[in-house]
Amino acid sequence: MSDTTASLRRKISSAGDLQSVVRTMKALAASSIGQYEQSVRALEDYYRTVELGLGVCFRGRDLAALATAETRPADSDLVGAVVFGSDQGLVGQFNDVVADFAIKTLATLTGKAQVWAVGERVHARLQDGGMPPVGLFAVPNAIKAITPLVGQILVECEARRNPSAALRTGQGEVVALHLFYNQPTTGAVYQPFHQQLLPLDATWRRNLAGLPWPTKNLPEVMGDDVETLRALIREYLFVSLFRACAESLASENASRLAAMQRAEKNIDELLEDLNGTFHRLRQSGIDEELFDVISGFEALAHALRTANS
Repeated sequence: MSDTTASLRRKISSAGDLQSVVRTMKALAASSIGQYEQSVRALEDYYRTVELGLGVCFRGRDLAALATAETRPADSDLVGAVVFGSDQGLVGQFNDVVADFAIKTLATLTGKAQVWAVGERVHARLQDGGMPPVGLFAVPNAIKAITPLVGQILVECEARRNPSAALRTGQGEVVALHLFYNQPTTGAVYQPFHQQLLPLDATWRRNLAGLPWPTKNLPEVMGDDVETLRALIREYLFVSLFRACAESLASENASRLAAMQRAEKNIDELLEDLNGTFHRLRQSGIDEELFDVISGFEALAHALRTANS
C-alpha cells in the first residue's frame, strides 16, 4: 500500500509541476498575442498612407504604363510563394492548416511553385505534402526581429526575379509572389489567408487609383515621379510582408494559448482524479489500521475476561 501511495504522490507532484509550466506558457502566449495584434493595428495607418500615395501615383497614365512594364505579367514557369508557420510545437493544427491551404491553392495556379518556408515545422509539413521548399527562414521571436526577416525575404525574392540571376542559377525567373499565413479571426482562433503580392496587376492599380482622398485638398507628386512610385512600391511590399508575419505570429500564439488551455483543463481533471484516488486509498489504509486496532483490543479484552474467569 505504501508503494502505491508513494507512486500517487509522485504522479501528483509531476502533474503539479506540469501545470505550472502550462500556466507560464499561457501567460507568455497571451502577452505575445497582445503585442503582435497591437503591432498590426499600428501598421494599418501606415499601410493606408502607402495605399493613398500609390493611388495618387497611379492616376497618371505614364506612371501606370511604367508600373505595367516594371511588374511583368505572371507568364513565367515559376510561381514564388512564402508560407509562414512556426519553429516550435504545441500549436495544434497551426502548421498543417496553412501548409495544406498553400498546397491546394498553388496546385490551381499555372506554373511550377517555388516555395520559401518561414519556420521549421511548416517546412517539414510542406515537404511531407510533396512541395519541398527551396529556402527556410527562422521565425522571429519578437516584433523587432520581423524587420530583418522581411529584408531577407525581399532580397531573396528580388534575386529570383532578376533575369540575369535566373540564367546563372538555371532555375527560371520568378515573377509572381504569393503569401500564405494564418490570420486571426473573431469567430475562431485563426484561418488561412492568401495574398498575391506580385505582380502588381491592373486591377490592383485601378482599385488604388479609385481610392478617395480623405481631404478636399488633392495631393500632387513632388520631385521625380518614377522614384516616388518605386519608393512607395517598396514600402507596400515591406508593409505587406511585415503584416503577414505579425498576423501569423499572433495566430501562432493564439493557437498555443488554446492548446495550453486544453492542456490545463486535462491536467486539472487528472489532478482531481489522482487526488481522489489518493484520498480514497489513504482513507482505506486508515480504516484498515483502525480495524486492526479494534480487533486487537477486542481480542485482548476477550483474553482478559477468559483469564479472570
